[in-house]
Amino acid sequence: MTPPCRIIGILDNGSRSLTAETLAHLNGAEVVIGGQRLLALLADAIAPDAECHDLTGQLSRVPAWINDAQSAGKKVVVLATGDPLCHGIAGFLIGKLGHGNVEVLPNLSMLQLACARLGQPWQSVRIGSAHSRDAGEWTPGADAQHGLYEVLQLLRQSPLTAVLTSPDNTPDRIARMLQQEALADHYDIAVATRLLQADEHISRWLSVDEAAGRRFADPNIVLIRQKRDGDEALFGLPDDRFLQRKPDKGLITKREVRAVSLARMALKPDSIVWDIGAGSGSVGLEAARLCAQGHVYAIEKNADDTAIALANRASLRISNYSLRHGRAPDGLETWPDPDAVFIGGSGGELRELIALCLQRLRDGGHLVMNFATIENLATAVEALKTVGADWDVLQLQAARSKPILDMHRLQAENPIWIVAAQPGSEKNTEDTHDSK
Repeated sequence: MTPPCRIIGILDNGSRSLTAETLAHLNGAEVVIGGQRLLALLADAIAPDAECHDLTGQLSRVPAWINDAQSAGKKVVVLATGDPLCHGIAGFLIGKLGHGNVEVLPNLSMLQLACARLGQPWQSVRIGSAHSRDAGEWTPGADAQHGLYEVLQLLRQSPLTAVLTSPDNTPDRIARMLQQEALADHYDIAVATRLLQADEHISRWLSVDEAAGRRFADPNIVLIRQKRDGDEALFGLPDDRFLQRKPDKGLITKREVRAVSLARMALKPDSIVWDIGAGSGSVGLEAARLCAQGHVYAIEKNADDTAIALANRASLRISNYSLRHGRAPDGLETWPDPDAVFIGGSGGELRELIALCLQRLRDGGHLVMNFATIENLATAVEALKTVGADWDVLQLQAARSKPILDMHRLQAENPIWIVAAQPGSEKNTEDTHDSK
């Protein structure tokens, strides 16, 4: 019976990091697969007549190499760094070959070693990876297509994050990303380089600005910790927390209307959200804070409001929010299908936008619209009837207390209609809407 393919975790001190059992498996392997660096590091422990495959840039071919070797009855070993199931090759190979054809022989993870060197308890560490490909320098507003996006989102959600880097996605590049996101004052960075090698180096905790200006030897592990500061409420920020265009009365969805609108959008942690007619960005930015694992795509036709929304994005230190200056629906075809859409301003294309958004919504998605005028409300209702949507309307009028002498009175805000809609169900939508 052909033995399973053994995936062996290696540290940078080579064969000295292996147990006697693991070393025996490597010594007896007839086919050894690994990256160029690991093959060279373990050259003294690989049988002289073993067939070696360098997987660098050829990951997709590895399952076939293993299958061919096992079909020929040969013993196969795959070399990996540290724990092969922690952002390593083992998960990929198990998915391709099945668990029964693979045996994982893990080592200490490089993360464990880095934390040990720093005396840093690591049970609460969140682990991210920038190891897969050259991500390029970070650009504010980038979405999940950028290779550093996942790392940035993880940093915002965890008090302590470890990042597995690469020769391209380096500690200084990650630090520059934090600078670009106006987060430099909110994090410290420590870097462990060339662990278990003669020139091993562990930095002290550095400021983001210090790390951005230094180069670090490869390979390395980066630890990033949040500084404790006064976090704002997750939901329902006050209106004056947002910059607003002046001398206009402030193009902002007021707090009470914003809260109800966000509730009707039925957001989830990973929701993809569209914000059409972003104005100051208040709805989309609060949605981004609620959807920490999702992303908000926003569009605003007014250049001044676009600049203000971007300033609010920076002030709130939000990264999962992309805003473009333009007139919807131009460019919406490049956005991923949404779980929720908010229309705060339509620019005269309301009917077209309603039809488009309902068509693009994912299953169970919600379209929410705010209107201050009877005419726009009427246009929206007729458009929803035309496409057979399920919809309802809520009129919301809030009054806020204002001081008058040594007393207080209530000052009414403008009434707003909140329209919530979903694509039509199989039921008779005409009957459903007769009562509305």
